Amino acid sequence: MFKAVLIEKDAEGYRPHLATLDDTRLPAGDVTVRVEYSTLNYKDALGITGKGPVVREFPMVPGIDLAGTVEDSSHPEFKKGDAVLLNGWGVGEKHWGGLSQKARLNGSWLIPLPEKFSARQAMAIGTAGYTAMLSVLALEQHGVTPDKGEILVTGANGGVGSFAIALLARLGYKVVACTGRVNETEYLKKLGAVEILDRATLSEPGRPLGKERWAGAIDSVGSHTLANVCACIRYGGAVAACGLAQGMDFPASVAPFILRGVALLGIDSVMRPRADRIEAWKRLGETLDPAHLEYIGHEVGLEQSIQLAADMIAGKVRGRVVIDVNR
Repeated sequence: MFKAVLIEKDAEGYRPHLATLDDTRLPAGDVTVRVEYSTLNYKDALGITGKGPVVREFPMVPGIDLAGTVEDSSHPEFKKGDAVLLNGWGVGEKHWGGLSQKARLNGSWLIPLPEKFSARQAMAIGTAGYTAMLSVLALEQHGVTPDKGEILVTGANGGVGSFAIALLARLGYKVVACTGRVNETEYLKKLGAVEILDRATLSEPGRPLGKERWAGAIDSVGSHTLANVCACIRYGGAVAACGLAQGMDFPASVAPFILRGVALLGIDSVMRPRADRIEAWKRLGETLDPAHLEYIGHEVGLEQSIQLAADMIAGKVRGRVVIDVNR
């Protein structure tokens, strides 16, 4: 028997709750993992609250991240006792996920837990930190270096934003943080931001082109914010787009792209090839200040993840939420 957050949708409505389940309920897979820690991401919060069409099948155990130990495996790359990590692959959407004490998975979705991180530390990073690292790598690959100028990070108080600031600052970039919670200035500056912008300056409809300011940006917001960010990128700069907190729409013009050579870099973390995942986690181990993990994340138990989901959708949660599935 194991405990899990279970989302059911039936005649009684949409119901997330803490359930005790028999192992026979686990889905098909060639690796069974005894989960130690998971996380609460924005996508998980959408699924738990039903505010977004995240969950594709019911009943569903949410949780797009997990870290733990292999309990049983018929996959050639993993054996009992191996420490493993998972981000994405539709887990928590189409396949039972990490907000559970056990998970049965396709072994090709897993990577070994990096030696530099414990299971808890890996989940303090989770998809948010992993996505932030993918975004940093994309900017680097486009040639956006610290000497080119300031980098903007939107959604700065969220998980992706927090890690993006911390990573960029450690790599020598001057980071401008855009947030709707300017009262969190101390937190953002402690992560490494040199300036704080109120999100109101970017969240309303703007001009096709604005004054050139930033050499690059990491945007987890989308909609008008992303359009305004692109309009203010310097010639030849780039924006890594990885989220949609404001919306899925992109009410922009082609002006920044054809007049300034701006690049819009799409960042997908869900179906990313395994080699990219391993490289991103390697760079996380090399770059992150371990002290930031405690500062960015806080830990709660499995049942509390249900309560916190609504707060996350409302923008009331700062940084990362680590879920100890055994408390």
